[in-house]
Amino acid sequence: MRRAIGALLIVASLAGAARAQAPAAADDMSLLGRIYQATEKLSYTGTFVYQQGDRVETSRISRVYGPAGELEKIEVLDGPRREILRTRDTVKCFLPESQIIKVEKRVDQRAFPAMLPDKFAELAQHYTVSRGEPARIAGYDCESVVLTPKDDLRYGYKLWADTATGMLLRTRTFNARGETVEQFSFTQLAIGNVPRERLKPLRAARNWRVEHASLAPANLAGAGWTLGAELPGFRKIFELTRHLGESRPVNQVVFSDGLAAVSVFIEPLAGRAEAVRPGLSNLGAVNMYTREVANHVVTVVGEAPSVSLQRIGNTVEYRRPQ
Repeated sequence: MRRAIGALLIVASLAGAARAQAPAAADDMSLLGRIYQATEKLSYTGTFVYQQGDRVETSRISRVYGPAGELEKIEVLDGPRREILRTRDTVKCFLPESQIIKVEKRVDQRAFPAMLPDKFAELAQHYTVSRGEPARIAGYDCESVVLTPKDDLRYGYKLWADTATGMLLRTRTFNARGETVEQFSFTQLAIGNVPRERLKPLRAARNWRVEHASLAPANLAGAGWTLGAELPGFRKIFELTRHLGESRPVNQVVFSDGLAAVSVFIEPLAGRAEAVRPGLSNLGAVNMYTREVANHVVTVVGEAPSVSLQRIGNTVEYRRPQ
């Protein structure tokens, strides 16, 4: 599939474009392909800053890619200590203050900070893709690409990538008014061989409590749930049931248009300790919409405008299976 990416990019960029504009459009789309390939295949270590609304967080990341797959560790340097270790199959979150290790099977195989899927053709249907100005970031000469949404159902994105390798060094998410709602940027980065010793947890955790989250495939339609029409350009990626210890099972459905992801959580009201707060809330680019349906709490969360989350959430219905 990935060997066919180049052909898909050219087809997408040529569709509906004038012949004189085609070379530039193809070049813009090819940069997206280089970014995706780089974040999938490169080994690197560095420090990045993530800003979401008023919240700013600095983290260190080390990633090794090899024949056995990928191994990645993220250390959060601000606030409570946290370490996240990702392998091809699992995600482990180390919480030193509470001495807990949360373990979950990995269901999203995209490498951090990759944003793009194997298929690019549909992006051009919902975003206008154009080349941005060059910049120098963390010591690397970068080129940029801008994806401006063609509707009000998604945010826009600007991506900066290393000219030599295609490694993604900065992203900016903006709303319909052009305002920044979220951004990520490397402040230091070394691309190349990374010793595996750097990816070992820094703290001894043999006696910590381990909490395993069980994940199982779900069939919400068979259980009586319908989610109505999907948003244009958004596809269902997976649906599953999450269960952590003695907690209530929570169903989750994830949709994505290749850049943004939206999750729908369906949780029973029975046994819930906190009161339900219906309506909208947000933190930076992440919006949340909550409502009650058939003695369940339906929560839609994602990096998409609130109108998108409401549109999805208001279509969720339950009918008892016959």
